[in-house]
Amino acid sequence: MGRTSDARRKILEAAQSLMEQRGYSALGVAEICKAAAVPKGSFYYFFESKEALALAVLDEQWAAQRRDWAAVLGDTSLEPLPRLRRLFELTEAAQLAGQRDCGTVSGCMFGNLTLEMSNQTEVVRARLQQIFDAQVDMVEAVVAEALARGEVAVADVHEAARSVVAQLEGQVLFAKLYNNTGRLNALWANCRALLGADAHLVAPGARQAR
Repeated sequence: MGRTSDARRKILEAAQSLMEQRGYSALGVAEICKAAAVPKGSFYYFFESKEALALAVLDEQWAAQRRDWAAVLGDTSLEPLPRLRRLFELTEAAQLAGQRDCGTVSGCMFGNLTLEMSNQTEVVRARLQQIFDAQVDMVEAVVAEALARGEVAVADVHEAARSVVAQLEGQVLFAKLYNNTGRLNALWANCRALLGADAHLVAPGARQAR
């Protein structure tokens, strides 16, 4: 059992790394198995197709990201807006770490696969929609709390949260395009503008937006 579980983990890790570097369409099962150092039969023991593997990778990636987002956005020791700022700082730190590891900004796997696959594979499109909807719901809860405190001015909390997630995803896309994490510096200022928050509302002790 330990050996089969290890093989599945190796396949998932290899696929995630390759998909971050090169996307989905250009990858073949043989290449994934070679990178994972497992026989091709192991792949089909765990995954009926490359599409099934892509879904598994998305689920793994989202489970990890959701834990990180929940830890930041659910930290009630902070006020709502500083929690959102921490989310942006977490995103920037993750992109910086990826750039240090491989020399380029990898971007967001969810955004990358949305651009590459959403018009090709309906089941992957549906899974990506679920992930982004969940992100919006998590941000919406924080925006609603900020609105109740009179710290933001939005007409529609859900649409405001969607705009925050969209601009987060868009800035990550630009960081990848220009291979420059400096593109993420505007995240907090843009969020304040989207939410109609006062410019002086920043996280206590946090660095100023550049």
